[in-house]
Amino acid sequence: MPVTSEEAKSRYPEAKTFKFGDNRALCGRLLSLVRLGKKKATCGALRDFKNGTESMPVIGRRDIALDWDGTPALVIETTELTIRRFCDVDTEFALAEGEDETLEGWQAGHRAFFGRNGGWQSDMELVCERFCLIEDFAQSSH
Repeated sequence: MPVTSEEAKSRYPEAKTFKFGDNRALCGRLLSLVRLGKKKATCGALRDFKNGTESMPVIGRRDIALDWDGTPALVIETTELTIRRFCDVDTEFALAEGEDETLEGWQAGHRAFFGRNGGWQSDMELVCERFCLIEDFAQSSH
């Protein structure tokens, strides 16, 4: 039986909730990469945090990643947080996102993502977060 939002929030009362990606397929793919241990970082446009669209990550806080339907999927803990321009993201961080095997592939995918979600610029500021997986509700609910 899946963990409910109320159960997840009672276990992690300080947690914010969020979804990876901007569509069902991408969300599912990114959650799978976290579960496989391939995705240990993520980023978002700083503008989305400033305008309240997204909740700013906090080092040491545990947050709940949701499936596209809003069901709690897993819990991550932020371990590092930096603000850097898109053009300054290095290969190490791009590969830690686990979405592509090259910096160029990461750049292409993220140009498209940010283009769909408010616009892309090479000097746009990103909130770059490294995290570790704390709990996978799909595993703990069996």
